[in-house]
Amino acid sequence: MRMAVGLGVAVALLYALYGAAAADYSGRADVDAYIDQLVLQQGFSREELTKLFKEAERKQNILDAIARPAEKVKPWSEYREIFLTDARIAGGVEFWRENAAALARAQKEYAVPPEIVVAIIGVETRYGRNVGTYRVLDALTTLAFDYPPRSDFFRSELTEFLLLAREEGMDPRSLTGSYAGAMGYGQFIPSSFRNYAVDFDGDGKRNIWTNPQDAIGSVANYFRKHGWTADGHVVEPASVSGTQADAVANESLNLSYTVGQLRALGVVVNGVPDAAEAGLYRMDGSAGLEYWVGLHNFYVITRYNHSSMYALAVHQLGQAIAARAAEPALAESAAR
Repeated sequence: MRMAVGLGVAVALLYALYGAAAADYSGRADVDAYIDQLVLQQGFSREELTKLFKEAERKQNILDAIARPAEKVKPWSEYREIFLTDARIAGGVEFWRENAAALARAQKEYAVPPEIVVAIIGVETRYGRNVGTYRVLDALTTLAFDYPPRSDFFRSELTEFLLLAREEGMDPRSLTGSYAGAMGYGQFIPSSFRNYAVDFDGDGKRNIWTNPQDAIGSVANYFRKHGWTADGHVVEPASVSGTQADAVANESLNLSYTVGQLRALGVVVNGVPDAAEAGLYRMDGSAGLEYWVGLHNFYVITRYNHSSMYALAVHQLGQAIAARAAEPALAESAAR
């Protein structure tokens, strides 16, 4: 018993010492090597970076969150209920009304319909109400240097973050987001910000944190750059006969078949030409199995989040918002 207590105390002391050492990122060899790299390759000031990383805080709750065993994957029937709620649909209609001009202009410039942009922002942050409260500097530094499984990815995103702060004239200490460093209305990671964020209102800043116009333009630009096609199909309900189709359902997010090939496997889907590229997705719905044929724009939505359920939820939420906004009483109110 005495030996066990001694071992426990030793482990606790080692953890305390590690935690204390890890808290000051400026004193670590791996951080110093990273600073050297940024000074040499990106022209940053060593003095400024050393000061910045001394102020960065290691967040154990971030490490706990990202290392927590993944929750059981919800079936489609439960996943859908998270996003297809009356409150989220009503919030989407309100967001659309408040930002109608920006959404219309985004559709004109990027050919992405308003309901898709609104649905993305609704799914990601409840229309800007839940954008995250972590300092992005703390989140990315913690994950870059104290989360080995994905340290390369987060170190790359940390570099992107420091570059965007410099480019945009922002203090990297001031920017907030999710525990994984995703930011703003649309939850862009830093590399997505640098590649796709736009100054949509023309004020000289790309502000996706508090400016819904810039957020709208940025989400629409993301979709355009990933190949969204105007007036293209997204996804269609289907039925299947036989067992061949089930063998290819949920095979990949890539569109590995044509609609004609899926039809040859027993998939029945209406209104889509045989030559269209497609994938078949099987969902556990509330009334039993559902089959969906995902098309080009469905694949584009999965570039935002690599999940067929996410893409279907975005599409259905967008359709519900558009339908609610088009109701006569609401349309008359919006026109006044």
